[in-house]
Amino acid sequence: MILRLVRTLLGRAFQAAATALVLSFIVFVVLRLLPADPLGMMLPPSASRADVEALRVALGLDKGIVTQYLVWLGRALQGDLGTSIYFRQPVVTLVGNSLPATLELSLVSLVMALLIAIPGGIVLYLLNRKRGELLADFVLVLLLSIPSFLWGIILIIVFGVLMPVLPFMGRTSGVIGSDLPTGFLLFDLLWTGRWSDWQDALAHLMLPALALALGFSPLVARVLRASLIETATEQYVSVARLRGLSESRVLLRHMLGNAALPTLTLIGVQFGFLFGGTLLIEVIFSFPGMGNLMVQAIKNHDLMLIQGVALVFCLMVLVVNFVVDALYAVLNPRLRA
Repeated sequence: MILRLVRTLLGRAFQAAATALVLSFIVFVVLRLLPADPLGMMLPPSASRADVEALRVALGLDKGIVTQYLVWLGRALQGDLGTSIYFRQPVVTLVGNSLPATLELSLVSLVMALLIAIPGGIVLYLLNRKRGELLADFVLVLLLSIPSFLWGIILIIVFGVLMPVLPFMGRTSGVIGSDLPTGFLLFDLLWTGRWSDWQDALAHLMLPALALALGFSPLVARVLRASLIETATEQYVSVARLRGLSESRVLLRHMLGNAALPTLTLIGVQFGFLFGGTLLIEVIFSFPGMGNLMVQAIKNHDLMLIQGVALVFCLMVLVVNFVVDALYAVLNPRLRA
């Protein structure tokens, strides 16, 4: 049993590593084919042709794409993603400063989405073949039609302008300081006992996280309802009802756990879209994370930074999918048999 589980996880890890390698090569090649000259950002207007050629040789841009990629890959495996052309700082430093904000936003929005989707899926299941089913389906389809960035605009108008109860710009109201250990504000400020700053950071996080959650939760609720409807026909559910257990106990203690397995898989797949959706949300809310960093990199034709941010986005999605696959393998009794 344990050997089979380990073999399954090793297979998933190998697939994730292979996928990361292929994606990094695709991103590297596509960026080199763009009609943008990174050398123009690094040299002054008075630079001569000899200066341009010398810098091209120094950066290895005079070699073939495959050779350039292998050199870059060797450095990346050692933790060196190059130097930003625009910011003149190591890409690893820039990504390391921005990644905690995006991860924090993604995790908080995931928690919000589950708090909305799980009760929502249960309510949709309870309304199955009942009077309110058509209305519930209409509302669900309506919510599925609204993307996260549109939710962001709606939330800003409602809760930031018409009823200004929550801030919608930046990560905090003031300067927090650079002495925080991890970069995750909610954790760091709580750890250091800065309660008022923690409340301020949480308030700034509410609207962008809710925008992502509202775009993510309807699909999870829909899949959870379908899983509950399918689980309701299983024999063990009928046995539990024959034993005289209440419908709520059958639902919460017997059906929900098994129905959650397909939903867990969906969360793993969709989390990649949620994580990627932070790009537009961060721009809309001026949130200083990876999305804003990517926009600045694209605007300034900063190929090294674009490449580094894109690689980290890909790696984070692969890591989340691997964790979900691992949880599914552990929780699914058929894979543990």
